[in-house]
Amino acid sequence: MGVDEAVTDRLVAGLGFRRATSADEILALLHRALANQSAPLGCLATPADRADAPAIRAVAGALGVPLVAVAADAMIAVDARVLTRSARIAATRGVGSVAEAAALAVAGAAATLILPRIASAGATCALALARESVTQAP
Repeated sequence: MGVDEAVTDRLVAGLGFRRATSADEILALLHRALANQSAPLGCLATPADRADAPAIRAVAGALGVPLVAVAADAMIAVDARVLTRSARIAATRGVGSVAEAAALAVAGAAATLILPRIASAGATCALALARESVTQAP
């Protein structure tokens, strides 16, 4: 890294959830995931077929962060980097963990999975740390 570059870290929270899951449950799980993190939350990432759910939209709105809809092929492309393996999810979604795959897909190729999937009754959450280089003017 040169002297005119800075590195900023931001968290991407990957979320998987059942349609009936409440915004309160998702938000509580997300707060649990973020409890010991120092980097700021940059966005939420969820499968494209869930991004229109009122609960996830409410969570993004409550936190004031963007919600990124992740295409199935983008999640499948990062599956080799996913740590958690659910046979049921692999059979239906083609990835070991929806939350981990969504977080990694949005965070980028240089991202690190810093919190593997945690779960509540109806949702899962994982955190990926995206490192971005920002060129600074001299």
